[in-house]
Amino acid sequence: MADTLTVRTAGIVTVQDLGRVSRSRYGLPANGAADQHSARVANVLCGNDDRAPLLEITALDFACVSSADILIAVTGAPAEVTVDGVIRPQWEPVPVRAGETIRITGIHRGLRVYLAVLGSFEADYLQGSCAPDTILGFGPTLSAGDELVLRTTCPPIDHPFSRIPLFRLKAPVPAFPTTWTIDVTDGPDRAEFGDTGRRLFDAPFTVTPRSNHIGLRLQGAVPRRVTQGEVLSRGVPIGAVEVPAGDELLVLHRGRGVTAGYPVLAVVTATGLSALGQVRPGQTINFRHRTLDQAVTAHRAQRQAIDALRTRVHTAFETLRIRAPAPLQHRPA
Repeated sequence: MADTLTVRTAGIVTVQDLGRVSRSRYGLPANGAADQHSARVANVLCGNDDRAPLLEITALDFACVSSADILIAVTGAPAEVTVDGVIRPQWEPVPVRAGETIRITGIHRGLRVYLAVLGSFEADYLQGSCAPDTILGFGPTLSAGDELVLRTTCPPIDHPFSRIPLFRLKAPVPAFPTTWTIDVTDGPDRAEFGDTGRRLFDAPFTVTPRSNHIGLRLQGAVPRRVTQGEVLSRGVPIGAVEVPAGDELLVLHRGRGVTAGYPVLAVVTATGLSALGQVRPGQTINFRHRTLDQAVTAHRAQRQAIDALRTRVHTAFETLRIRAPAPLQHRPA
């Protein structure tokens, strides 16, 4: 019998990865983890490939138990993480013995938590990704009693002195503020808004409860288009800040359709998109203008921090003789 990770308390949890890269040309949304930074770091902390399947836990409590000794990492929004009742750290690898219960409760300040396992687990794939697609009906949310087949196990490891944390790898932890600052660059239709385009940066916007992984709906002082004429449907990027005729802004996220017909005032940067994946309904957003060079520099700095973390993890795992996971084998749906 294969070793498994069994869900005990489900809440809202899905199997995710980084999404369907380069599939927009076929009309498929990218989908994937809403907070790509936290998802990458969780897998790196477990010695996995960045794109390995992991769990995305949204807002509600979660619990699971493994039939084997494993190593996990929990990243994303602040929460209380316990293993058999003992509080364990986020943003560091955590050893778990067979039969111990992992609980994630009290998610706050952000919206999503990510749980990765050394070696990951088996998952179905569609067009190169295990990420759910609600339009196609692929990848349902998990329920209590569901089992995930583990790809590898981890020998028991622990600090010899009084449960002192075994790892201190200094993962790049982002801020989780009460008011978010989201970086954007100019959109293709910026000129169509004239002076009203400044409204995007002059006052905060509030995230409404109708937001989801497809896009966020924001209330505030909405900029107004000053030109006339229809906008033809065309391809739109993830992060497009669209301005419909009503009283809301739309910010497209990873589940967005690949075409739309609203004017695009701005585009959220790659680092801003990960932050946007953590914004809760009712929280406020301040948009901050960035040039393309500034956006690229911030993204490179974030990725370089992850690469440096990967080196530290590799060194620690070699010292502890933790075997690196085997390459992933995709199983088509």
